[in-house]
Amino acid sequence: MLKFTLRRLGTGALLLLTVCTFAYFMMYLGKDSIAAGILGQNAQHADIVHFNQVHGLDKNFFESYGNWLFNAIRGDFGQAWTYPDPPTVIIGQRLSVTLIIVAASLIIVATVSLALGVLGAVRGGWADRVVQFLGLLGFAFPNFLIAFALVMTFAVQLRLFNAVGWVPPQMDFQQFIRSVTLPVAAISISGLASLTQQIRGAVKDTLQNDYVRSLRTSGLSYRRVIFKHVLRNAAGPALSVLGLQFVGMLGGIVIIEQIFAIPGLGSLSVSATAARDIPVVMAVVTTMAIMVILVNFVIDLLSAALNPKVRLA
Repeated sequence: MLKFTLRRLGTGALLLLTVCTFAYFMMYLGKDSIAAGILGQNAQHADIVHFNQVHGLDKNFFESYGNWLFNAIRGDFGQAWTYPDPPTVIIGQRLSVTLIIVAASLIIVATVSLALGVLGAVRGGWADRVVQFLGLLGFAFPNFLIAFALVMTFAVQLRLFNAVGWVPPQMDFQQFIRSVTLPVAAISISGLASLTQQIRGAVKDTLQNDYVRSLRTSGLSYRRVIFKHVLRNAAGPALSVLGLQFVGMLGGIVIIEQIFAIPGLGSLSVSATAARDIPVVMAVVTTMAIMVILVNFVIDLLSAALNPKVRLA
C-alpha cells in the first residue's frame, strides 16, 4: 500500500507540473499584448517596455517560468497586476466559496446516485425505467440551461431562493441557504446522470455473479448481500466516475458562478484571464489542479482499499 501511495503522489506531482507549465506557456504566448491591454491603448512604447521589465516579460520563457516556479514552490505567487491584493490573499478569500458549492454538490451527487442506481438495478421494472429516464434528462441538458430554468422557476416566479449573489454562512445562515441552493442544484442535477448510470450498471453486473447467488442460498438476507458485498465490488468503477465528476464540477463552476454572480474561483478565473493578470491566473490554475489531484488521490486510495487488484495495476 505504501508503494502504491508513493507512486500516486509522484504521478500527481508530475501532473501538477505539466498543468502549470502548459498554462504558463499559453499565457506567455500573449506577452506582447499583455502590457498594452493592462496599460491601455494610449500607453507609450516606453511604458510598455518598463512594464515588461518590471514583471519579467522581457525574459525568455524558460527564465520567466523558472522564476515563477521557484517562487510558487515556496508559496509565493507574486503580486497581482490588476488587483490590490496578492494572489494568495485573493485565493484565500474565494476558495471557501467554491469549496462549499463543489463539496455540497459532490455529496448530493454521490448520495442520490447511489440510491437511484441501486434502486434501478435491484427493483427493475418501472423503477429502472424512471432512473434511466432521469439519467437521460441529465445528459440532455447542460448545467447552464438547468441553472436558468431553476432561476426562472424558484427565484423569479416562486421567490423561494436568491437569483444572484452570495451570503457567507457566518453572516446569515438563512440567506446563505437561499443563495447556495440553486447553484448546488444546477451542478448536482447535471452530474447525477453519468454516476447513476454507472452505479446501476455495476450493481446489475455484480448481481449476476455466481457468488451472489451462493450468498443468498447460504441464508444471508438480500439487503445484507447488496450493501455488504455487491456495493463493495461495484464501488470501484463508481469511484472513478465520481473523480471525473469532480473535474467536471470544477469546469462547470466557472459558468455557474458567472450566472449566479458568486465570488468564487470560477468567476475569478474569468475576470483574471480577461485582465491578463498572469500571477492571479496561475494561482487559480495551480489551486484547482491541486484540488483535482488531491480528490483523485483520495479516490485512488479508496479504490485500492476496496479492491487489492488496483494496487497491482
